[in-house]
Amino acid sequence: MIAPPEITRVTTARVACDGAHAGIPAALGHPRVFLQIDEHGYVDCGYCDRRFVLIGGPADGADQSQLPDHPAGASL
Repeated sequence: MIAPPEITRVTTARVACDGAHAGIPAALGHPRVFLQIDEHGYVDCGYCDRRFVLIGGPADGADQSQLPDHPAGASL
């Protein structure tokens, strides 16, 4: 498996993604989506593939390239 393009460690299980990150302003990103991290401890954005990992969760500190894509929980 290939590691996701960007990994963001977060402190809450509910996160928002709009595609903005280093070098890309929100206006050039994608529609804002809200994602829910479940018992896997991470979730991937369905638009930009950014992975959000819950600090202290089961995926925190794991080899991210070995974890499957997990886009569940996306909502507009």
